[in-house]
Amino acid sequence: MSENKRTVERYMDGFRTSNHEQILFCLTDDVEWILPGAFHLVGKEAFDKEIENDAFVGSPTISITRMVEEDDVVVAEGTVVTRRRDGVVLTLAMCDVFEMRAGKIKRLTSYLTEIRGL
Repeated sequence: MSENKRTVERYMDGFRTSNHEQILFCLTDDVEWILPGAFHLVGKEAFDKEIENDAFVGSPTISITRMVEEDDVVVAEGTVVTRRRDGVVLTLAMCDVFEMRAGKIKRLTSYLTEIRGL
């Protein structure tokens, strides 16, 4: 497994346990996180505030079904199951595009859509 894929695995494991330090270690200082239609964050401090969003409780269950890499881009596809503060459980299809620099995540674009009826 490449260094970039190992970083993405470490990042995902950090989210599975809400381990801020582990997640932030995987990022460049000038990291960008884009969730099209929702937000565009810049920098570790802004990223850190979104790791445990107030609208949700607990840590998400993240399952990766495919991870591919070309040059310094890693794409991870899978599902996320999370619980909103109001008790509703969301199951989301996800596709994260990680742009890497020197083994760290410099830009993340997250595409998420709810899977209904599961």
